[in-house]
Amino acid sequence: MDEEITDEIKRHILRKLVKHRVWQHKHTSIHNLPKGLPDHLRSRKEVRKAVDDLLKTGFLLSKPTSYGLEVSLDVRKKKEIEYFVDLGYQRFLKK
Repeated sequence: MDEEITDEIKRHILRKLVKHRVWQHKHTSIHNLPKGLPDHLRSRKEVRKAVDDLLKTGFLLSKPTSYGLEVSLDVRKKKEIEYFVDLGYQRFLKK
């Protein structure tokens, strides 16, 4: 159950960053990632876990700044990111 929630949070974050074209040198604050999630998911520790997992897999690139951590999508993993996002969409259609 928790893994399904974490995967949905990951898809939400990736979908949002793809939609806003936050690739490589365009960054956004890590605090903007949970925005748009339902309130019951936004404050959970699964959000932090999902972001950490995305950083470890290399889907997200981090850029430390003086005002906080900034993240962007890795353009070298574009196909994998799009596949991961589309996989969630296909699961939604099957339900």
